[in-house]
Amino acid sequence: MKLDIYKIDGSKTSSKAELNDSIFAIEPNEVVLYEDVRRHMANKRQGTAKTKERAEVAGSTKKMYRQKGTGNARRGDIKSPLLRKGGTVFGPKPRSYGFRMNKKARQLARKSALSLKTGAGEVIIVNDFTFDAPKTAQVVDILEAFELSGKKVLFLTSETDFNVYKSANNIPKVDVLEAYKPTTYELLNADVIIIQESAVPVLESSVAGKTEEAKA
Repeated sequence: MKLDIYKIDGSKTSSKAELNDSIFAIEPNEVVLYEDVRRHMANKRQGTAKTKERAEVAGSTKKMYRQKGTGNARRGDIKSPLLRKGGTVFGPKPRSYGFRMNKKARQLARKSALSLKTGAGEVIIVNDFTFDAPKTAQVVDILEAFELSGKKVLFLTSETDFNVYKSANNIPKVDVLEAYKPTTYELLNADVIIIQESAVPVLESSVAGKTEEAKA
């Protein structure tokens, strides 16, 4: 598959980027896409919810009245779950909601996400660029050139570029990541993915599982 390469001013160049069809042009697997996004969201949950059970509530352990003959419900002490301020029955406890997926499934999910975005025309390849100093206006100019103002945009760079990162840091809905880092969730969450030309092989290599970063 080939995609046009653009300049950061929005104009098209005469060059085309050669994309790996096994990564950018497969039939998206919706099941693994769902599971990988669910895994990402589950791993972010704190799992700190906690309620006091009967043994943890303050109060006397004395039985309030005799078992039978009063017409009242049969219960024990004042900490009974039947009473106001009593203990909670089967309440939540601190736990981990995270779960794991095997490496091949995670790779398939990322390939499916990239193929889905590419097929929808939501992937843009641009010439490599950097800034002499962090300046938000420079990223704003790029977004306006591609008519992406107000949209969720993910920039993928071949390596860490603090000037580009800091320039986009104050713009809502805009993120900058190294090409080997984006998760399935981050790829799907973006309205448009802008990839630097030199970042394409880095992205392909990481998705194919050829680097240690793909384990992240």
